This record gives sequence, structure tokens and C-alpha cells, in this order.
Amino acid sequence: MERAARAGAAGERRGVFDVDEERVIEALRLAWGEAYDIGFADGARRALRLDGHGLLVTGQTPDELNAAIRADFTRERTP
Repeated sequence: MERAARAGAAGERRGVFDVDEERVIEALRLAWGEAYDIGFADGARRALRLDGHGLLVTGQTPDELNAAIRADFTRERTP
């Protein structure tokens, strides 16, 4: 993210693979925030259900985390 901040400040274009973690997390929160606590810590994207069911899900990329959340959300729960 530091590289992306420097590039933006210098007027340079960001690289294709540069990820703005704040924007990624915010987009995931918009999609899943009513059901999950979503964040980025220790180099990992992670999400935990707010209702206390399920496990901590993680993803190395935003797409991986989104897929993990979707799988966790649709997993059948037993009361």
C-alpha cells in the first residue's frame, strides 16, 4: 500500500497488481458487513460471522476472501 500511496502522490499510475487494502476492505464490508466483521491484519484478509456461527475465514486475495465468505455464508448451519 505504501508503494501505491507514493505513486498516487507523485502522479504516477498504480501498477495493475497494486491493491489498496482500505478500498478492498470497504468494498467487502459493503457487500458482507451486515453479517461479517471484515478486516486486514498481519498480512491476511479475514472475516468472522457476527452471529457467532462459523469459523474465521481468510483469503490471500480479495477474490479468495469473497469466495470463502460466500461458502461460509451458504454453509448449512445446525442449531
